[in-house]
Amino acid sequence: MNPVWQETTIDGARTQRWSLDVDQCPELAVNRIAWLGLDTVAVPYRRVRLAPSGSFVLATLGGEGRVWLEGRWQRVGAGAVCLAPPRVLNAFHAVPGSAWTFAWVRYEEPVGKGPLVGADSPLRLKTGAEELGRVLEGLRAEWAGERDAALTSHWVGLVHGQVRRLARPWRGDSRMGGLWEKVAGALAADWKLTTLAEACAVSAEHLRRLCRSELGRTPMEHVAYMRVHRAQELLAETNDKLDAIAPQVGYHSAVVFSRAFVRCTGMTPTEYRERGRRK
Repeated sequence: MNPVWQETTIDGARTQRWSLDVDQCPELAVNRIAWLGLDTVAVPYRRVRLAPSGSFVLATLGGEGRVWLEGRWQRVGAGAVCLAPPRVLNAFHAVPGSAWTFAWVRYEEPVGKGPLVGADSPLRLKTGAEELGRVLEGLRAEWAGERDAALTSHWVGLVHGQVRRLARPWRGDSRMGGLWEKVAGALAADWKLTTLAEACAVSAEHLRRLCRSELGRTPMEHVAYMRVHRAQELLAETNDKLDAIAPQVGYHSAVVFSRAFVRCTGMTPTEYRERGRRK
């Protein structure tokens, strides 16, 4: 059963934060970065953002914490990177007995502008955290020192470049990219693990391993993720009822569709649409 979510900001006495936002550093706006930072946190630290307006990346540099991913809490340790597209629930908590150090970058991305983290981006990676941490440390050092505009812009560009690298899909196998293009063009089809494997000429087990490695989820979890991502677009761009949207994205009923939507986003389709219209 999913928790009842509320916007939450709890730091605690042991939290140490460095952050920089676009109001302080206009160079961030060039790449649509709204805010970034380096945090070391401990219990009772908590963050919940119900429907942030841009992509979000969190890279664990030391210790461990927990992040809500794909409808459940998951522990993340040193080296792990988590990515989230816009307008999807972000929730992350410190855990008892561990100081958690992480780098993070949050974007501002209006609907229809093509988010950095999209339906074909990974959910979780095992590498890349150290590199993102290094460039954020470089930006922090420049900001604490001379704040040379050219060098600041250089460091911001490196941060954005590193995030782009983390968010890109399918580093090692172009067949996988072709597979997900097929799925994106036929989300209403009755996709199963076997038909996905046949579509890119690999075994079901090999496809499962590749998806776990590249996307941090199973092939069928990724299909569900793509379906919900498309449903978000339809909810934002049309007035179609849920009974009409559900079959367009591969669900036979609005009830099953709503369950999948809540699992991925943390809110019902109706709540998502209403929240978007209030902004």
